[in-house]
Amino acid sequence: MVPHMLVWMAMTLRLVRALLVWLITMEARLALALHAPRIVAVTGNLGKTSTKDAIFACVSPYIRTRKSMKSFNSDIGVPLAILALPNPWSSPTQWIVTLVRGLVAAFNPAFPPLLVLELGADQPGDIATIAPWLAPDIAVFTGVPSVPVHVENFGSREMVLKEKRALFEHLKPGGTIVAVNDDSTREMLAGIGAKVVTYGFGEADVAASAMRIEYEHDFPVGVSAEVRLGGVLYTLQVRHALGKPKILAALAAVAVADALGIDVSAAVQSVSAWEPPAGRMRLVLGVNGSLILDDSYNASPAATLSALDTLADVRATRRIAVLGDMLELGVHSEDAHLEVGRLAACCDVLVVVGTRARGIADGARNAGLSEEKIHSYDAGMSDRAGSDVAKELRAGDVVLVKGSQGMRMERAVFEMMQDKADAEQVLVRHDAVWRDIPTSRV
Repeated sequence: MVPHMLVWMAMTLRLVRALLVWLITMEARLALALHAPRIVAVTGNLGKTSTKDAIFACVSPYIRTRKSMKSFNSDIGVPLAILALPNPWSSPTQWIVTLVRGLVAAFNPAFPPLLVLELGADQPGDIATIAPWLAPDIAVFTGVPSVPVHVENFGSREMVLKEKRALFEHLKPGGTIVAVNDDSTREMLAGIGAKVVTYGFGEADVAASAMRIEYEHDFPVGVSAEVRLGGVLYTLQVRHALGKPKILAALAAVAVADALGIDVSAAVQSVSAWEPPAGRMRLVLGVNGSLILDDSYNASPAATLSALDTLADVRATRRIAVLGDMLELGVHSEDAHLEVGRLAACCDVLVVVGTRARGIADGARNAGLSEEKIHSYDAGMSDRAGSDVAKELRAGDVVLVKGSQGMRMERAVFEMMQDKADAEQVLVRHDAVWRDIPTSRV
């Protein structure tokens, strides 16, 4: 009897969720029908939230704009973002309040003329379900690496690309695609006859070069690059974070601003005031004069390799990497962790957290990193790993912290950061909803 009861409860919960998604989606669609805002939609497998936030920083001084909160990019998150509503989570009372507020928001005459939204895909159908009714004016593609995030749920990289392509197939007539200049763009856009503006390093419509880390008093404070658009050269800066992905996000933002008719020099100045979101290569002061590269939001092989490249480039007394499991990689998992380990061998100290991350340690050993420089912790011990590293940190040390969301690597950052009282503002997940959730439930 109990198994049948559990099945019935699970089916009921799925039906209730489906009903709530349908209701909030109808309210969002009503708002779009009544106000006809221009829509910029961002998708891809890397850097969606950073790109969305950079676009908002770039265009909001010139056009009244609403953006997705945090990473509201799902079948529930996108309608909530359109209506500027918080997530009610599993509270029935809050869902009733949210649906009432959603109806009011749909009829609000002060609805913004521009929306900047993020679309993610954890499984097949996530974007294909939203794209037909969203129909963006500008669709931004941040790329799909050779081993994508969540590839385990799709079966192959080609299926991930197919899912992302759904957004571009439903672009408004006369719309514009802004896409990174890599192989995944050429694959994904084959046969789509829309205007395409590319961005990136090398050959692109919005092209960056001469990227460098900026220092103040020998301390890294951000990254800059020269940007060429329409034959004119601009200097672009991103503060409080490091890494090539931050420049790419800023380039996409400038390209979108230009497509919206905003003066390019003004757009470059606006995006240079942008502060990238928490947990995405943000600079956090550590104990004893150390510096943390907080990249704890999530992890994929491509993003982790990029973060390690940045760690290798930054001036430091010692370079330390604290790396957790990269999840949902399926058959690619073993090779991906070994590859990350080979690059991590350049570190002075390597700390790994989780079962899969032991493959990172193996890869580093194979590449010549000595055993005494490698320290391993079980899954669920990110806070212990951070605490142990904190005891050994000294002035000039730079620590990279990265791992999949489920590994809760922000707990390691918390143990190492200088001003723990600022944790809720600085860390990607430290509010009451997330703080006490066990690793296995995230």
